[in-house]
Amino acid sequence: MPVDIYPLGDSAAVIQFGNTIDPKTHGKVMAMAALLDEEPLPGMIEYVPAFASITVFFDSFQIFRAHFGKTRLNRDAGMVSPFEIVSGCLREMAGRLVDNTEREPLRVEIPVCYGGDLGPDLETVADYHGLKPQDVVDIHSGGEYLVYMIGFAPGFPYLGGLPESIATPRRKTPRLSIPAGSVGIAGRQTGIYPIETPGGWQLIGRTPLRLFRPGQDPPTLLRAGQTVKFVPISREEFDRWKDEVR
Repeated sequence: MPVDIYPLGDSAAVIQFGNTIDPKTHGKVMAMAALLDEEPLPGMIEYVPAFASITVFFDSFQIFRAHFGKTRLNRDAGMVSPFEIVSGCLREMAGRLVDNTEREPLRVEIPVCYGGDLGPDLETVADYHGLKPQDVVDIHSGGEYLVYMIGFAPGFPYLGGLPESIATPRRKTPRLSIPAGSVGIAGRQTGIYPIETPGGWQLIGRTPLRLFRPGQDPPTLLRAGQTVKFVPISREEFDRWKDEVR
């Protein structure tokens, strides 16, 4: 499988599978992630999947130690860089990848109370497209979304697959504080704010679920490669669920 591999600083390597945001390319990303789970590189600290790439962070000393062995470390370490060792391993692994697009992803249902003070931009999104607010709710909750990556804030999922009929630009002026659980739209993506943070996405609802749970393993509810289905709930259900989560 042809890939591009380049360094990110002196202790990370990026393996790039393409330049497009689509399920097929992301399937290659997740196939590589699965292989790294099965065959972790000696000296690998962690890997971070993104839309079309994976960044592998590594300990340079451990890479040298694993590659050359204790007795040859001092003599031969200057012959090759840690990045060259890691990139060679990653390229070999990429050559053994099988198509991962047929894998059935884990689907996670996310309850959402749309509109009102929990979704202050729902009417803005509806007006932008000449729709009724309920139309936006029906369209948004009617789709299934792929978690392409986690980023921006701990547990923030970038979800692809938003229908063009409700794709809406970010707000011109970002909010200084957005409550945790807020569900937003930005262009052709939708996402969920896991913690209170500034942001400029159009807020259409809120979930009572906690997406970032630092005391648990894993600490995030969602992970790259999963799919999300939004389920509309009433304000009463939201308040009751919120109380139970506490």
